[in-house]
Amino acid sequence: MRRTIFETEHEDFRAAVREFVEREIKPHVEEHGTQGEIPQEVWRTAGGHGFLGLCVPEDLGGAGVDDYRFNAVLDEELVQAGLAYACALGVHTHVIAPYLVNLTTPDQRKRWLPSFCRGELITAIAMTEPSGGSDLAALRTRAVRHGQEWVINGAKTFITNGASATLTIVAAQTEPGSRSKGITLFAVEAGTPGFDHGRRLSKVGQPQGDTAELYFDEVRISDDAVIGEVGGGFPAMMKHLAQERLASAVCNIAHARKVLDEAIAHVKRREAFGKTIAALQHTRFLLADLVTEAEVTQAFVDACIAAHVAHELTPEQAAMAKLKSSEVQGTIVDAAVQMHGGLGYMRESAVAQDWMDARVTRIWAGTNEIMREVIGRSVTR
Repeated sequence: MRRTIFETEHEDFRAAVREFVEREIKPHVEEHGTQGEIPQEVWRTAGGHGFLGLCVPEDLGGAGVDDYRFNAVLDEELVQAGLAYACALGVHTHVIAPYLVNLTTPDQRKRWLPSFCRGELITAIAMTEPSGGSDLAALRTRAVRHGQEWVINGAKTFITNGASATLTIVAAQTEPGSRSKGITLFAVEAGTPGFDHGRRLSKVGQPQGDTAELYFDEVRISDDAVIGEVGGGFPAMMKHLAQERLASAVCNIAHARKVLDEAIAHVKRREAFGKTIAALQHTRFLLADLVTEAEVTQAFVDACIAAHVAHELTPEQAAMAKLKSSEVQGTIVDAAVQMHGGLGYMRESAVAQDWMDARVTRIWAGTNEIMREVIGRSVTR
């Protein structure tokens, strides 16, 4: 079915991103996986093309575009090289950029955003903790006011770009016992005494993206490192989670469709019992179900994109998009492995890597159990 949400300018942008992916990323995917990170030159090249500061005002080095469809195009094309690229660059561009644009002071914006857009400043956001998982109100990382400084102590885990980030937004409890009402966001720069990027975590999939543990031991920062209002961190995180979950949905269905297209091409080539397995009724029925799921899910995600552009997307709709897209993605990649037979279980096969890469999408950006809770509360309150 023809998608109708994009206009000529978005397709022109798509062509530019696709060329970047083909030239700068795809030839080096295996190398990046061995390194365990996306090299700085990729970030800087992406910044040079104007891909990293889409919503950042032009006078601060960005594109000054208030149109999420460009973000969606960027993710859809990055996914063609692997989910890790959309995740790493997407956290920077779709998740963190709104915090730095909307919650910062003029001085903070001037200090961080130009290099953010150029890909010289790599960012991460540290919410998740070893004990809390998806419960963002149960933070144990503390920030205590000492004179003109804040002192941060605690730990974070599963942080995308955590090892390579030069600026990390950290969520910390500033009013013990207040849960969501006492959370504040801080910008902590790499090299700050007491801030340890910790070890890179060894993930099942997405080896090109670095994910790390972070530790804060008497980390001292000044008031000009506070992002937004003191105590205003939780509402800010909740407000921006809808876009993060929509971005996850965009990546999920784009990745699922890529895997499905490759599986269809495979069954048209692979033979069994004297004919291609595409000629078997079971294969045709299976593909009929998968293609239908992909088309219907894409239509809903596109409707959510349109709603977000119109500033009408609700948290519940974003949760639905993230939930459904990740489960459809899981169904498709699992079926694709099965259609490849034994080859699908070999690490050197692309579909095996896709299978490993995709499993986390039912966990990150809030687990699917949390998505069901968000949706369920909205219909029973």
